[in-house]
Amino acid sequence: MADATKPRPAFAPWDRRELPGAFTVEESARRVGNYKWVEMRLFEALGGWIATVPELDVKMRLGTHTYKHAWHAELWHKRLPELREMNPERLTQPANDDVVAFFDAMTEPEAPDQTIEKLVGVYRVLIPHKIAAYTHHLNNTSQITDAPTIRSLRHALDDEFDDWRDGEMLLQSLIENEEEVQRAAAHQARLEAILVRAGGIVGPGSIG
Repeated sequence: MADATKPRPAFAPWDRRELPGAFTVEESARRVGNYKWVEMRLFEALGGWIATVPELDVKMRLGTHTYKHAWHAELWHKRLPELREMNPERLTQPANDDVVAFFDAMTEPEAPDQTIEKLVGVYRVLIPHKIAAYTHHLNNTSQITDAPTIRSLRHALDDEFDDWRDGEMLLQSLIENEEEVQRAAAHQARLEAILVRAGGIVGPGSIG
């Protein structure tokens, strides 16, 4: 029988959460800054495409998804530390130059007849990498000290899975022949190669 005079333990016996995570404060801040930069660039890309894609269904989905990425950027901005030596604006940057090159290549298709390339870059390359990076972070950070980041990651992942499904369905409705299959595959391979060179959206040493 429990001794009523002693304080109860901080956690129930079946709670096996661990205090330390795999990331230092600096590493966690760097990753969150990279996430914010990616979400802002994606918001700008999708917002810019809304005016140029001719397909009404695609236009409407892009409008919905654009808002989500703006919100994700706000979430990550709020998670950045406000210490003087860790300025949020300074931390809002790409992981490396190859990530910048990836976004330049992803947003390169501008013509109205390049909707397939636009959607492939976002929904067959970037969003799957984001899902992997966010999940890797979720699985390796401290479940106690980094709980607010975990909450933001879960909100963002819910949106990413929904948006990936929308994007894939849009692509499957647009790709109707072998020539379009080849176009999609070639563009995907080109972008994947750049992201592999970058080491993913947060750079080498991670997944995603």
